[in-house]
Amino acid sequence: MTYRAPVRDQMFILGDVLKIDQYSNLPGFADASLDVVEQILNEGAKFCEEVLAPLNKIGDTQGCQLSADHKVTTPDGFKAAYKTMVEAGWPAIGSEAEFGGQGLPAVVTLAYSEMSSSANMAFSMYPGLTHGCYSAILAGGSEEQKALYLPKLATGQWGGTMNLTEPHCGTDLGLLRTKAVPQADGSYRITGQKIWISGGEHDMAENIVHLVLARIEGAPAGVKGISLFIVPKHLPDANGNPGARNSAHCVGLEEKMGIHGNATCVMAYEEAKGWLIGEENNGLKIMFVMMNEARLGVGLQGLSQGEAAYQGAVAFAKDRLQGRSLTGPKNPDGPADPIIVHPDVRRMLLESKCLLEGGRAFLLWTALHGDLAHKSPDAEIRQKANDYMGLMTPVLKGFFTDKGFKIASDSLQVHGGSGFTEHYAASQYLRDVRITLIYEGTNGIQALDLVGRKLAANGGRAVMTFFAEIEGFIAENEADQALKVYIDGLRDTKALLQDATLWLMQNGLQNPDNAGAASSDYLHLFGLTGTAYMWALMAKAALGKIAEGATDPLYSDKLITGQFFVERLLPDAPAHLAKLKTGSATMMAMSAESF
Repeated sequence: MTYRAPVRDQMFILGDVLKIDQYSNLPGFADASLDVVEQILNEGAKFCEEVLAPLNKIGDTQGCQLSADHKVTTPDGFKAAYKTMVEAGWPAIGSEAEFGGQGLPAVVTLAYSEMSSSANMAFSMYPGLTHGCYSAILAGGSEEQKALYLPKLATGQWGGTMNLTEPHCGTDLGLLRTKAVPQADGSYRITGQKIWISGGEHDMAENIVHLVLARIEGAPAGVKGISLFIVPKHLPDANGNPGARNSAHCVGLEEKMGIHGNATCVMAYEEAKGWLIGEENNGLKIMFVMMNEARLGVGLQGLSQGEAAYQGAVAFAKDRLQGRSLTGPKNPDGPADPIIVHPDVRRMLLESKCLLEGGRAFLLWTALHGDLAHKSPDAEIRQKANDYMGLMTPVLKGFFTDKGFKIASDSLQVHGGSGFTEHYAASQYLRDVRITLIYEGTNGIQALDLVGRKLAANGGRAVMTFFAEIEGFIAENEADQALKVYIDGLRDTKALLQDATLWLMQNGLQNPDNAGAASSDYLHLFGLTGTAYMWALMAKAALGKIAEGATDPLYSDKLITGQFFVERLLPDAPAHLAKLKTGSATMMAMSAESF
């Protein structure tokens, strides 16, 4: 299967739907005119298609290897590809110019990241975690720490990780045991073990900067006593170059069902030298900068693996001859018709297509708000954008990883028995994407975060603002008959989400189990509503281009795909509402022994 980056679709969203050129007065956007963005994405597409994609199968079959002296060797070709990536400047496109980055908007870097992750998810995790490390130090580090680490992290010269999980605790970080002992020189000695550390050790970067959560001796119990430390693999020397080896080592590699090309490490810290980031006992606040970025990135991974799997399924469906069309032969000169003529195959492909294109728009729309949160001079716009980032992060992570897995599963189904073999890439996409439902907070945790924290934040300001925005769009466009199917679908689904929100307000506080029992259905109802809004926006943009005389089939195809979403996927919304309204009584009634 040959991966092709969806640059044309990305440019439609960036240019025609989001109209990012209207923000040319903001930092970063001045250097991101649409023609420049298209050039950047086309060059990124070449790198992803020609360099990263061919290594995807190699990474899956070879995996990473750990030697007796704690060194990890990445699959054949990874080290050379990493060098090419760094020399071309791809890790730096979204980093601040003062630290050697190109300062491009997050909405542009997200588009590139989608291509990179679709082409080779395991490889792309290395620079992805590095940028998260960069962001955390940028947010909480001292000026000296920023000057020392950020230029090398921004460019990918050094790698980066995040170290949270320990063998006895995952989500409940208050139980962590890794300890930090202060030293006379202002550093700390870090001792403990961390597991599931992506990119914890590898042979591609000259140094790796570990961000480690630990508890300083005498700190309060629970999450209130957690601090964050920089613990580099090699201690920087007086010139900021890699010096003496620190006592932080990979002591094991996880045997995983997927993402074999990424080194998932067990890391042992044995009085390793580290430096505090920010204030004592304030580590989680800084680490959440990295985790929120990572959660959006995981939502993108779900989408990107779905995209790669979908492309493989489409190619197979056009090529595979099997049976005849129910309405008569469509390939009369051949022994059978291609399976893409069959309605059920089309159902699977169109469900995938409408979720992928709607999800791409939703993620880019959210990333644009991330840019506005940091760069807009208008305080109200910044507040709204910050609210949206907090509200949408669990939705995007949970909804699009669930849907990405569904798309990968359906794509394997399109391949039939061939998909269950390793002759095609369908199996790898299904195995690789499965982790996205789990890491950076399981989708169940995302749902609880949404209903337990994000809805109630600031008196519900974020969700009410979102409802008001949708209502304004409906009022502005409901007279347009060409948009009627999209507007009606959006109006109906938004009303269901409002009903669900009110039910949670009334019943969740009365019994927290009600909120927990409803949370997953609420998240999916929210995901459907947000995607319906994206399809209404895209339909309006496509109709506008057609009215201007544009003949690109992308625009007419958008209208068909969007209508399919309204007709075939939005009917799931009432079912989610009905289920969440049943509450928790039956769910919690059975004793544990009866399961």
